[in-house]
Amino acid sequence: MSILVLDDVKVHYGGIKAVDGVSFAVEPGQLCGVMGPNGAGKTTIINAITGTTRLSSGSIAFRDKPLTSVKPYEMRRMGLMRTFQGIRLVPELSVRDNVRVAAEQRGSRRGWGARATEKLPVDQVVDKTLERLGLDVVRDQKPTALPYGTQRRVEIARALSTQPDLILLDEPVAGMNQTERAEIAAILRELRADGLAMLVIEHDLKMLLDLSDHLVVLNFGKLLAKGEPHATARLPEVQRAYLGDGHGNA
Repeated sequence: MSILVLDDVKVHYGGIKAVDGVSFAVEPGQLCGVMGPNGAGKTTIINAITGTTRLSSGSIAFRDKPLTSVKPYEMRRMGLMRTFQGIRLVPELSVRDNVRVAAEQRGSRRGWGARATEKLPVDQVVDKTLERLGLDVVRDQKPTALPYGTQRRVEIARALSTQPDLILLDEPVAGMNQTERAEIAAILRELRADGLAMLVIEHDLKMLLDLSDHLVVLNFGKLLAKGEPHATARLPEVQRAYLGDGHGNA
């Protein structure tokens, strides 16, 4: 059973077709990459999945449960979490408290971090998450005192502390240098190996090709291609849309 299914999803704003008939699925334990030029509808897809954008038509289901009328806090309890393009940490709280606030909202979940064990205490979940993402050394600092790449890791840690079964990552390495990108890629690789399903929107094509099990390509709101990452990226229509004609000039 697919963990997430989008079926003929459309999001229209008057005459603007931000998403226009997109269908694809994410399997349990799979990292599904989503790529496409600016304005292709990538973030709108995540907003539609999480209910912050209303569908014009079509359907989205998580573990066979329609998400149309599900509230964000209910999605967390179901095991679905997301991050945003812009960092949304609470500047007044320490790194640990930022993560702890999210962990306290996980309800009775026993997600990927404690899949075969009894529910862990909140403090134990927080400490394990911080350690795993290399944040234990900055646990008492305020996010605003940290480098941008570290703040991104805190954002991911906050989502992971809810112990989700599927996490939606919207451009997780945007604005990072190469060292920071490599650190995030290593974290995602470990999480995928542990069986956490991920939907990752990213402009870094090399990163998506290195990490993804399945690749979805959008263009002008439509599904342009999907399939095995390297084969999909080599399709002529994908090359034209993502890299431009000629010698890769947009």
